[in-house]
Amino acid sequence: MFDPVLLTTFLVVAETRSFTGTGLRLGISQPTVSQHVSRLEKAAGRTLVTRDTREVRLTDNGDAMAGFARTILAAHSAAESYFSGSAMRGRLRFGAADDLAITQLPRILRHFRQLYPQINLELTVNQSAPLRRRLASGHLDLIFVKQTPGESAEGTRVAGDAMVWMAQEKLQIETGQPVPLIAYQAPSLSRQLAIDALEAAGRTWRITCNTRDVNGMLAAVRAGMGVAAFPFSLIPSDLVKVSRRFSLPDLGDVDYVLVANPVAPREPVEALTTAIMSRGVSRMV
Repeated sequence: MFDPVLLTTFLVVAETRSFTGTGLRLGISQPTVSQHVSRLEKAAGRTLVTRDTREVRLTDNGDAMAGFARTILAAHSAAESYFSGSAMRGRLRFGAADDLAITQLPRILRHFRQLYPQINLELTVNQSAPLRRRLASGHLDLIFVKQTPGESAEGTRVAGDAMVWMAQEKLQIETGQPVPLIAYQAPSLSRQLAIDALEAAGRTWRITCNTRDVNGMLAAVRAGMGVAAFPFSLIPSDLVKVSRRFSLPDLGDVDYVLVANPVAPREPVEALTTAIMSRGVSRMV
């Protein structure tokens, strides 16, 4: 059985890629961090981390252990809550970017409600920018949003993804014609990434559809109205990546992050954060 203390230390190492940073975050010494990782490697019988003077990296076995560790710690937390006799209560106002809401997030939230039936979970689905404003104004406790890597030191990174150009498979764009762009209404991260990339590449473009939500975007793409900037791992199976086909510029990467309101109730926020971290994100459409 893997010690939850060792798993917790290992997950922070996996996130920070730093033994020193892990020690600072957990309030323990760097030698203790090294000892925890060594003990976990001994228990697993595998090398989980490699490091040199410049960087700390997870091995393939380390990547696998990170996934197992999130699941084990989530189950451990749920068991502690169940048997402690002090069921978690209260209200948790959670906001999710609408394209992330088409992942397995609904299934995670359903499971969370089963584990913590006495928490009143309130869900808001919107674009990342409005959700951040609502968090800052105190109207939300935790948000699950997209941001460019390195945009902010706040939050917990759940996963990374590549932004790509998505379209209906039979879409054609005539040479020399403006790129037909389907985009969320401003302000929108994906809209800005698309326009900035096209402008930097000297490509002309025109908006063929302004939409407020992901369902509107997917409907317009399926109707063949143009191309859209979209996270690669979330592209529905009936649509395709067309970046190379139309020689479209690179859009870069995004991070999926959980950002908490510092004055929000700590236990419900940590419980939902653990539930999402333990399962990551994958498409459901």
